[in-house]
Amino acid sequence: MKIFVAGATGVLGRPTVQALVTAGHGVRGAARGEEKAGLLRTLGAEPVAVDIFDPTATRQALAGCEALINLATKIPPLMRMRRRSAWAENDRLRSEASRVLAEAAKEAGVGLYVQESITFIYADGGKQWLTEDSPLDVSWISLQSMLNAERVTREFAEGGRRGINLRFGAFYAPYAQSTLDTARLARRRLFPVPGRANNYFSSIHVDDAASAVAASLNLSPGEYNVVDNEPLTQREYADAVTQALGAPRARRIPAWLFRIVGGGPASYILRSQRVTNARFKPGHRLVAPAPERPRGLAAGGGEHHQRVR
Repeated sequence: MKIFVAGATGVLGRPTVQALVTAGHGVRGAARGEEKAGLLRTLGAEPVAVDIFDPTATRQALAGCEALINLATKIPPLMRMRRRSAWAENDRLRSEASRVLAEAAKEAGVGLYVQESITFIYADGGKQWLTEDSPLDVSWISLQSMLNAERVTREFAEGGRRGINLRFGAFYAPYAQSTLDTARLARRRLFPVPGRANNYFSSIHVDDAASAVAASLNLSPGEYNVVDNEPLTQREYADAVTQALGAPRARRIPAWLFRIVGGGPASYILRSQRVTNARFKPGHRLVAPAPERPRGLAAGGGEHHQRVR
């Protein structure tokens, strides 16, 4: 299959391109600048310099492709996430670039559109497992742009095409900036445990997320959760981080104080999101590991817990 990947040089884009090429697909990736273009060439992909906000240029870049995978994001650094302005570019990518890409794909005759989404849009579920049909809560404004992107995907699926929204948990990997930031804060005992810390937190290793993107090419249209098999509570998550790093045990802080310090993102970190990947797994090569596999670090190097590969 000939596939175009937007966001091909990002944290998720790079291993996804590699997974697609390994699977035998022809991959064309958006890359601005010779350094990023060279990176894609080393992965076996064809780099294309394109502004994904430009409808004409995007349509030309998609010529001859059968599938479009949109992984374009601009997540701000951990310490800047509380600032509303820090999310402006990411919101524009989700709300505007996704529509440009989907419309260009229609005009270019592309039959499949895969959109990166997130599980943070789910409402607090307590101890209940959250499925793709569980209630959503996007009271924080930057989550609303994610719903805009998902809506574009469903509109693309009209008329016999396939549109797929992959709702990923929080990413972790030794090369992910969020993981590196978390590890740095944990070593300085600045990685807090908010409230009672018994709320669930769903995550996914970036390599497993990339495998899931490659496997999604065979899915039916719709929404799919892509998360580890075993969500952790916030306390378990913090303990996994500090133990793997040999760092001091994380401090607990009151939920009300965390809301003030954390700003908008604190609202979803305080939710309990015990997300299931049951819809995605049947029929795909994402097999749960043995139950006795030890838990490990969910954010910052070392073995990771209950991966879905």
